[in-house]
Amino acid sequence: MKKYKESFKTILDRLHLSIKKNNLKNSKQREFVLKAIYDDGGHLSPEDIFAITRKTCKNSSVSSIYRILSFLEKEGFVSSIEVDKTGKRYEIASGLHHDHIICLECGRIEEFYNDEIEKLQIDVVGSYNAKLVGHDMLLYVVCEDCLKQ
Repeated sequence: MKKYKESFKTILDRLHLSIKKNNLKNSKQREFVLKAIYDDGGHLSPEDIFAITRKTCKNSSVSSIYRILSFLEKEGFVSSIEVDKTGKRYEIASGLHHDHIICLECGRIEEFYNDEIEKLQIDVVGSYNAKLVGHDMLLYVVCEDCLKQ
C-alpha cells in the first residue's frame, strides 16, 4: 500500500514550515530521512533508514536518525509501529487508516483495511458508551512463505 494523500513536494513544504515554526535550522538530513521513507513505501527501521541516507549524506549517524525520526513523528510526518523487541518501524503518516499483519518469522509487514473490522470496533466502543479516537491493530502471524519452509 504505497498510496499517499500528499505528494512528496507537499510534505517537504510542510516540513519546511514545521522547521521554521520550531525555530530549527534547515537540515538536508531531515529531508533525506523523509525521502527514504516516502520512496520505500514500507516500514523501515532506523537502521534501514541510516543505510539508505548514508549513501547521500556521508556525515549521517544512527543517533541523528533517531533524533530526526522523533521530530518527524512528533510533528506528524511519520508514524511508527512497534513490531517486536527490535524496535519501531516507520512509515509516512499518510492519513489513510490501515492495520498491519506482521510475520514473526521473516518480519514482513503487510497493510490491510477491512470495513467489517472497522465497523465492529465502532460497535464495541459504542457498547461502552465511549468515543473511538484512534486504534492500531497488529496481527502477528507466520506467513505463507515461512510456513512452507
